[in-house]
Amino acid sequence: MKKVVLGLSGGVDSAVSARLLREQGYEVYGLYMDVGLDGAAEAQRVADAIDVPLYIAHQEETFEREVRSYFQHEYESARTPNPCVVCNRKVKFVSLCQYADEIGAQYIATGHYARIGHDAQGRALLMRARSPKDQSYMLANLPRSVLERCVFPLGEAADKAEVRALARESQIPVAEKKDSMDVCFIQDGDYSAWLESRGAALPEGNFVDETGRVLGRHKGLHHYTVGQRKGLGIASTGRLFVHELRQDTNEVVLSLSDVFREKITVSGLNLCAPEYAESGSFDCQARVRYSKHSDPATVRLLGNGQAEVTFAQPVRAPAAGQFAVFYDGEIVIGGGFIDG
Repeated sequence: MKKVVLGLSGGVDSAVSARLLREQGYEVYGLYMDVGLDGAAEAQRVADAIDVPLYIAHQEETFEREVRSYFQHEYESARTPNPCVVCNRKVKFVSLCQYADEIGAQYIATGHYARIGHDAQGRALLMRARSPKDQSYMLANLPRSVLERCVFPLGEAADKAEVRALARESQIPVAEKKDSMDVCFIQDGDYSAWLESRGAALPEGNFVDETGRVLGRHKGLHHYTVGQRKGLGIASTGRLFVHELRQDTNEVVLSLSDVFREKITVSGLNLCAPEYAESGSFDCQARVRYSKHSDPATVRLLGNGQAEVTFAQPVRAPAAGQFAVFYDGEIVIGGGFIDG
């Protein structure tokens, strides 16, 4: 029987994934990644209910170094971080692979809504899920060597309602558990308070217009993102938008018009399907944040893990630090972190 290590979080998606993996003929071993949050007891309760052995991987130090510190540093650098993309690459899937190697399991799995396909040469392809809940964006920073081992049982699910129905049918105790939202290590969603509690250097500064004229005072760069127009706390006869965050002068640049860009550069480029880039460029649909749709674009490789992305039509407010993901239809080509 094929062995698989399943990331078991204590939520409904990973619990139902265990059932589906068994139905597909896998011998399932659970792994809970302990990063210093409450959740191990719930994961154990679910593991016991679905009769899956659970291993707890203590990753507090790694998570602090690779995710929490990164999150703080990005905000201190006037960038908008994407901690889930970074965690998947540097912590979560590393833990899954390490434990799989220890017990001789060829495969790893999670409850992400995504699919694995294969090209004509048998190479693994990361693909969009069938469900509108598609989470392939969050996995686009994984290398093909990891994707070759991945199984995503929920990739064919129609929607979350189908998954909950399977959980109820299997009498899984977390069938009605709410989805986790936002950043797991800031459970109240107050990024500013979290950053300030860590002593982040985020002083107040000036709002300025595009000519440099001072318009008022801002509360710290971490309170703002490019394209933002609500919650600025500044009076104006027209709508104001955050046009730029200037770390060197600690200024928030405001403009009367919304922010659109025709071209961006990305770094830390990861190609899930490297064959697309053999000619040095490729056409795709590019997605500049998790919540946004894809836009037609051309990607040109610059070397050293960098690329230039040119959109067919200007896109709204691509934020430095966010992850841009490139698709060919349902296939994920790869992605990179937006520089500007």
